[in-house]
Amino acid sequence: MRDIFEQGLSENEAAERFKNEGPNEIPTSKRRGLVSIALEVAGEPMILLLLTASAVYFSLGDIKEALMLAVSVLLVLAITFYQEHKTERALEALRDLSSPRALVVRGGQSRRIPGREVVRGDLVLLKEGDRVPADGILVTSTHMAVDESLLTGESIPVRKRMADAGAPTPLEARPGGDDLPFVFSGSLVVQGQGAARATATGIRTEMGKIGKILQSVKPEKTRLQRETGRLVRIFATLGLGLCALTAVLYGYSRSSAVDGLLVGITMAMSMIPEEIPVVLTVFLALGAWRMSARNVLTRRIAAIETLGAATVLCVDKTGTLTQNRMTVELLHANGEFHDAAQDTATALAETFHELGEFALLASQRDPFDPMEKAIQELATRYLAGTEHIHRDWTLIREYPLTPALLALSHVWRSPGGSDFVIAAKGAPEAVLDLCHLDPKEESFLAKKVQEMAGRGLRVLAVAKAYFRKPSLPEIQHDFDFRPVGLLGFADPIRPSVPGAIRECADAGLRVVMITGDYAGTASHIADAIGLDATGGIVSGPELEQMSEHDLRERARGTNVYARTVPEQKLRLVEALKSNGETVAMTGDGVNDAPALKSAHIGVAMGGRGTDVAREASSIVLIDDDFSSIVAAVRMGRRIFDNLKKAVAYILSIHVPIAGLALLPVLLGWPLIFFPAHIVFLELIIDPACSIVFESEPEEKDIMRRPPRDRESPLFGRRLFALSALQGLGVLGVCFGVYVWGRSLGQPAETLRATTFTTLVAANLGLILTNRSWKSTIWATLRSPNRALWLVFAGAAAVLAAVLTIPVLRDLFYFAPLTVRRALLCVAAGFSSVLWFEFLKAMGKTGRT
Repeated sequence: MRDIFEQGLSENEAAERFKNEGPNEIPTSKRRGLVSIALEVAGEPMILLLLTASAVYFSLGDIKEALMLAVSVLLVLAITFYQEHKTERALEALRDLSSPRALVVRGGQSRRIPGREVVRGDLVLLKEGDRVPADGILVTSTHMAVDESLLTGESIPVRKRMADAGAPTPLEARPGGDDLPFVFSGSLVVQGQGAARATATGIRTEMGKIGKILQSVKPEKTRLQRETGRLVRIFATLGLGLCALTAVLYGYSRSSAVDGLLVGITMAMSMIPEEIPVVLTVFLALGAWRMSARNVLTRRIAAIETLGAATVLCVDKTGTLTQNRMTVELLHANGEFHDAAQDTATALAETFHELGEFALLASQRDPFDPMEKAIQELATRYLAGTEHIHRDWTLIREYPLTPALLALSHVWRSPGGSDFVIAAKGAPEAVLDLCHLDPKEESFLAKKVQEMAGRGLRVLAVAKAYFRKPSLPEIQHDFDFRPVGLLGFADPIRPSVPGAIRECADAGLRVVMITGDYAGTASHIADAIGLDATGGIVSGPELEQMSEHDLRERARGTNVYARTVPEQKLRLVEALKSNGETVAMTGDGVNDAPALKSAHIGVAMGGRGTDVAREASSIVLIDDDFSSIVAAVRMGRRIFDNLKKAVAYILSIHVPIAGLALLPVLLGWPLIFFPAHIVFLELIIDPACSIVFESEPEEKDIMRRPPRDRESPLFGRRLFALSALQGLGVLGVCFGVYVWGRSLGQPAETLRATTFTTLVAANLGLILTNRSWKSTIWATLRSPNRALWLVFAGAAAVLAAVLTIPVLRDLFYFAPLTVRRALLCVAAGFSSVLWFEFLKAMGKTGRT
């Protein structure tokens, strides 16, 4: 041991290497600070337009109107900023310690330091339960086994041995494989202990190399982001054009350039749909909040909408579909099988008692190895309180696994006993070799092993022996072993997975399993969860030989991929994207990160997932529950449905607002709107209605529809056409009220009050009719939506105040209205949407 302490670096050497090579950290995406988030939000085109309009009002000295616009800008900024910052902070809280503590030898003494301070050449001391902080080569090793599933996807630990003269060089080191002297950053020591010389740190480790791949994979903007931006630009251009035209016409006809500019700005405000960025922000932010309540953390909010359009969900097996722990599922002894996975009883037939007894004796008393933990769970479940639990026996000697013999033995002595009792377990072929069976018996047991392996199980054999001589032999072969039985281990599937798979199928969402495990195990898991594997299983070596064209063709119908490596996962995701699929990818390991980032939606497991996986993902499942993916898909579809309803409403309401602002100018009649009226409509009713539509419950068939075509327009011609017709209907009724009042010789203030009241009522009618393009208003009223009634009550109260309180009435340039006239205006407004309700009842509208 003293020699080991002499092999460590000095403090000066370690400090120099840390200075030259940097900290032992994996590459991560740059975190957004407060300023960058604020600048990103403020850079939206619609925000810039609102800020410009507000500045114009300030320059004209109209402080009231300028402040109203400024408040609307601040509202959008505050909501978006809060949600983005909250998401970033939540992710920080979710992170594991990206830099675990490490025990190193420095200056002849052992020191525990932050993992980020480990440098190349450090001597790292490892034991059961330690996370390996850097890639290294073992200089000592005692019964050591390491879980490398975060790098390989394999849940079975691999054995490690110290390096010798014939060992490969560090350049040949790769994760996976038994009896190699290499350990890798991020892996977990599950058995034994040892000391490793750090050969690579940070970005130079196997984990860091995978992280580096992420820097070359660029995430795409969602269709929602692109189309919403285009829609805003179109309306902004149209609004600015009409603003200039109206300003010129009005200024020329009234010989007042200032009045013309004010009217032009009012026109622009009526045309520019500043509600769209508000709606987009509120929908996605509240969607992220709702999903967080279901243990789904949204790292990139815009991905929620894309998830609702997903057509393929690629999942890693280990830790995603399965629980990443081992259980004993099948026992074989005395020619009989016992299915422990299906058995709910607490008693075990006597036939299998000895198998459980000797399997436990061949394991550590306080195991860390997952397979030995499974054996202990089996004994606790079936043998607790029986004579087969020997807590008072003394362990005399251990015969460890060796590359030449993949079996171990424990030698025990009972209190007062003179004989040694030996329990052995290991690979079936090794244990059968220890037993020296006749060919017939060996063939029988080998057949049972194959039968269990065919069910996707990892099989261990258990044997027993008794020894009476005073001195124990040097090797296990000198004992007279007899077989006791076989244990079949499995990484159990998550209980919620089969139901989630069925719901994905109903929703037209194809599930593709990509695993590093063997084809037999992958096939068994696919059968257990109900995954369609009729397209066959493609192995990693097969995939490696395929051209890009062949892979794209094979990817159209194959749902199970086995023995894959990280680069192949990335290739497969790219092939699916090339086939026009909208790809969501779930995973938890470092090996999943490139595919997570390349996919349209990366979904990382939060409980077990690595920092690299979470950095690459758009969505993080905090509870690691695969069924949460289905909830996220449902939420994405609901958000998309409701967003289209909200946009349809926004487009339709802007038609009468713009029309009522423009027509009096063209006809030379008294103006209906001033900036106060526009601000009233846009800052009180429209943003509130965004909350109404966001709160709408999902349509009943939302998870029985096929995914929408991601390439089809988000806001298609049909939505524009029907929205425009809705708006023209409202415009016709409102302008009809205006013309009717003018024919009666009403003053401008009365015309303005009646027309505005009619428009507010029609606005509320548009909200009701756009709650669903399939169900009538009467049907949707049965769907609970508290926000709807709050908006109605608020709008009615504010309108009543504006019509009855003199100060407010003067601010809006209104004349008093009688109750009868106000009710007639309300009735006229609601009647403007009845034609659309008739079309819905006739089944002529369908969905948005």
